[in-house]
Amino acid sequence: MTERSRAGLGTAWCLAFALAIAGTCALTGTAAGAERTAFKVCADAHYLPWSNDRQEGFENRIAALLAGELGLPVEYTWFPQRMGFIRNTLRGRDEDGTYKCDVVMGLPKGFELATTTDPYYWSTYALVFVEGRGLDAVRAPADLLTLDPAQREALRFGLAERNPGTLWLAKYGLLDRLTKAYASQHGDPNVQPGQLEQEDLLAGTIDLTFMWGPIAGHFVRSNPDIPIRVIPMESEADLRLHFGISVGVRFGEPDWKAELQALLDAKAAAIESILREHGVPLVDGNGRLL
Repeated sequence: MTERSRAGLGTAWCLAFALAIAGTCALTGTAAGAERTAFKVCADAHYLPWSNDRQEGFENRIAALLAGELGLPVEYTWFPQRMGFIRNTLRGRDEDGTYKCDVVMGLPKGFELATTTDPYYWSTYALVFVEGRGLDAVRAPADLLTLDPAQREALRFGLAERNPGTLWLAKYGLLDRLTKAYASQHGDPNVQPGQLEQEDLLAGTIDLTFMWGPIAGHFVRSNPDIPIRVIPMESEADLRLHFGISVGVRFGEPDWKAELQALLDAKAAAIESILREHGVPLVDGNGRLL
């Protein structure tokens, strides 16, 4: 779904989840007084850890939670998280003129093509590597700077383009250790965010990467027999690494937005439980680990 203001979110939101969504900015609201018969979600069918058409993602579960509180069934409109996502989902209409879907579960706070609730979680980027390959003494990103010079000069980072980890490497004199770059969006919509970096980490083609927190958590959950270390990072004064994720609705629907906000507030504990079950590193609005 691309923290999207994720570096200003130019940098961060082009994160794996790169929601490079295009379209015009004006949005129209639903008809006043229209009765909802379903909780209609706009989502990607191949976008774990957030969503898939088997409803295994954490956003699938949170959507089901909110729908249950409203006494509504969940209905999905599927479209790849890429160019035209908002235009073909939240703003798209069926032949009878009704909107295809009404909610996007995971947009960055202040996303420009929709109006967003307050963030229902904040996460951060993480340093990720496989244990047992010479880096087990690394417990914090700063530990990389105190490695033996020969070992430090042999590090191999692989990062997606516009990943804010690139700025961290530049700040600490390790940019020359970026040995492999990945497109923020793969040409195949079935390739999930961070998948190629994960494959290369497991194969030993690269030693380390920086991943957006939810992707890192999913990497660990998907490989329970492999000792993967995830070190959540704290933002620095000149380097933002944490971002808030919100629910998005169409412009011109303040009552619907307020209703969702009330639900998110009321079910905050249950939502946090789902996120933690999925291994999402959580931080507060200032980037402090929770």
